[in-house]
Amino acid sequence: MDSIEAASTAIESREPGESFSYRKVAKDYSVVESTLRRRHQGLTASREDGYARQRNLSHEEEIELLHYIKTLTERGLPPTRQMIKSFASTIACREVSIAWVDQFTAKNKESLISRWTAGIDRDRHAADSPYKYELYFNLLRDK
Repeated sequence: MDSIEAASTAIESREPGESFSYRKVAKDYSVVESTLRRRHQGLTASREDGYARQRNLSHEEEIELLHYIKTLTERGLPPTRQMIKSFASTIACREVSIAWVDQFTAKNKESLISRWTAGIDRDRHAADSPYKYELYFNLLRDK
């Protein structure tokens, strides 16, 4: 914890209604009084907090997205850039750009392996028909 956070914690730990002096607390913790005052009153935030609010996804959400992409890839459906954009937009509850997807994939290039997929074999192609999909989903619906 840095000194400005320690000073803010000291102010917040006081009893409600107990008087204090920003100047005295700032002097005790060797911080600038105006910074302490603005930070405590919620007028400004730390740089880390500002950066966190600008991010589309938190670090934990990015890890979960990465795990989901790996799961899809293991199942034989490596996601496209548009699919990753859709997943990230759903998680962030706002639209992310294709540039964000490019930065995300570049940042995680060790974890995400991109390569050409093999062509679909004849049996899988024969099984891929709208009629068979309809039968399958009707079977699921009737359960």
